[in-house]
Amino acid sequence: MENPNLITVEDSKSPISEAYRTLRTNIQFSSFDTKVQTIVITSSGPSEGKSTTSSNLAVVMSESGSKTILIDCDQRKPKLHKLFKTSNNLGLSDLLAGKAKFEEAVQNTEVPNLSLLTSGTRPPNPAELLASSKMKSFLDLLREKYDYIVLDTPPIIAVTDAQLLSRHADGCLLVIAASQAERAAAIKAKQLLEKVDAKILGVVLNKLEIHEKGYYGYYYHYYYGADGERIKKKKKKKEN
Repeated sequence: MENPNLITVEDSKSPISEAYRTLRTNIQFSSFDTKVQTIVITSSGPSEGKSTTSSNLAVVMSESGSKTILIDCDQRKPKLHKLFKTSNNLGLSDLLAGKAKFEEAVQNTEVPNLSLLTSGTRPPNPAELLASSKMKSFLDLLREKYDYIVLDTPPIIAVTDAQLLSRHADGCLLVIAASQAERAAAIKAKQLLEKVDAKILGVVLNKLEIHEKGYYGYYYHYYYGADGERIKKKKKKKEN
């Protein structure tokens, strides 16, 4: 399954893969009172890397031995079936509409402990589907089956889907693309999550340019906690 977007699979020892493991650890220790089990991942706008972040986070969670399911909740522009190079004939929408059973819709991946549920047939009313009592009941059922549930959702400014799902989640991650997302859009995205009392775990700053100096280069990856504290992960790499 060669896919540059799934770097945690293609190059598990790379600095970027290590950054995803740091993100996993930060999430695991983000709350001492309740376990962060269901995670909504969204962005302020399109093409900021939320699906790539969702996929790689799910991979590193599963590689730690945790039973994980990754769900494509973007009914308008689904991407996870393309990242994992699999079928999207049956998925979340078909399951919620009663047209497929969970066992028929869920897919095993080449990654141990990682299951994938694609978006499925595009419904005429995506927001209503995700806000339905069936969706809540489905997520409650998954909590009994999986250690982690990662929900890849549409950009929050474009549609209300991420807001609706965040009400049923233990936490949310906001993916922001460096030098791409506008400051005002990022602030608005955060405000939209706060409006529905979503628990914001932090912000993932994506698409950072990497600079190397001298014989040795350093890769820096940043994860911003909900309180604004910046946590830096540094890995040393020798140039060829």
